[in-house]
Amino acid sequence: MSKTTRVAVVYGGRSGEHEVSLVSAESVIGAMNPERYEVMRYLIGKDGHWIPGPILPEPGANPGIDVAFPVLHGTFGEDGTIQGLLELADIAYVGSGVLGSSAAMDKDAMKRLFAAAGLSQTPHRTVLRSKWRADPVRTRKLLEKALAYPLFVKPANLGSSVGISKVHDRSELASAMDLAARYDRKIMVEQGVGGPGVKPREFEVAILGNDTPEASVVGEIVPAKEFYDYQAKYELSGIDESRAIIPARITATQQKQIRAMAIAAFKASDCAGLARVDFLMEPATKANPRPRILLNEINTMPGFTSISMYPKLWLASGVSYKQLIDRLIGLAVERHAEKRETNFNLK
Repeated sequence: MSKTTRVAVVYGGRSGEHEVSLVSAESVIGAMNPERYEVMRYLIGKDGHWIPGPILPEPGANPGIDVAFPVLHGTFGEDGTIQGLLELADIAYVGSGVLGSSAAMDKDAMKRLFAAAGLSQTPHRTVLRSKWRADPVRTRKLLEKALAYPLFVKPANLGSSVGISKVHDRSELASAMDLAARYDRKIMVEQGVGGPGVKPREFEVAILGNDTPEASVVGEIVPAKEFYDYQAKYELSGIDESRAIIPARITATQQKQIRAMAIAAFKASDCAGLARVDFLMEPATKANPRPRILLNEINTMPGFTSISMYPKLWLASGVSYKQLIDRLIGLAVERHAEKRETNFNLK
């Protein structure tokens, strides 16, 4: 690479998390040392148009890009689509590849991989939108037979808690299913942890690395609302805002277990570069003094402002925001170089 690394920051996108992406991208760009990096902006509008045009090179031409940094959240960015484009263009890029991105984005596929790796999860079921719309009564009965209220109903392919509802009883299920069905053809229904009227504790861990990933300290999220939805994450402020406790107030044994599970989830999903892994812990009771820790989900492109949980977890682990950007770009170059050792020509 040249003395100044040319980094194409791709942001915006067609998903419901477009605005979150804009904020994350500006924060990433602002943290790049101009003596070390030359930033090239590529904004994707909500209509899918690029400004300027896509970064695919002309045949036989050098695209003039050393590394792409996709700061895209949700569908059409975090789900393997932009990663496939960059693979075709043979451009190094930050974050997981096509498989890791798509598997982690699809909660149904992700949970199947977690199960295959023997990682503890909350009971759940996947419902196709077409099945729900064709026979909602039968679908409800099947869900109620398999799972106990409260339930969390989510689009299988989305992030930032968009389209998620907490369902306390049967009367709330239909509206929650209809909301999730607006955002994806697959609907994930999860049994709540802790039971009616009891909130679990929520923990997050940041992962950094490729084949030998590292885990940050564990942080705890105390939601401002009943659960950590989009409004609690991004819209509430002051006394109403959600709180992050870093490091989390848990035992050393629990810290070790959560960090080990986070790395295992990262590897099970074939992720690379970065991810944030989320956990739930059952409330401790007299009958259950040693509550279970359950893996919730993995996010391959978490919020990336300087006050987002991912950078804050690494800051508490001794890695500054600027150092984090440097590490991620370095990991992208490392992964691209390693991939070039693979022979794609049968001769």
